[in-house]
Amino acid sequence: MKIESWLFGAGVFFFVPVAIAYGFLTEWSEWVGVLGILLVGGLAGMIGAYLGFTGKRIGMRPEDRPDAEIHEGAGEQGHFSPWSWWPLVLGLACAGGFLGLAIGFWVTYVAGGLAVVALVGWVFEYSRGDHAH
Repeated sequence: MKIESWLFGAGVFFFVPVAIAYGFLTEWSEWVGVLGILLVGGLAGMIGAYLGFTGKRIGMRPEDRPDAEIHEGAGEQGHFSPWSWWPLVLGLACAGGFLGLAIGFWVTYVAGGLAVVALVGWVFEYSRGDHAH
């Protein structure tokens, strides 16, 4: 993860000067853009730091070594639920939340309740039913 951490870490050294230049170009009259670019730089720094610490903790991956073979990266990469409907329900709840902000705030409360149900269902999906551990 060395390359990824350097890539995101370099974002700090790019976005902070860009934010300062943006401030000078707008004569410091448009603070949302300056703050937004500074926050993007901070986010890039946090991601770079996380990837750097994680890379030191877990060691080199096959992708990081020039002498690695293709078969070294084979195997299970994670756990995914191809039959799960909860991400769709959560996406509909988020869409309902944004719809509530646009047409009426009461819809946001309904979407928030649906989002809580979807999150609980998704988290406890493997604790009950056919796929319980």
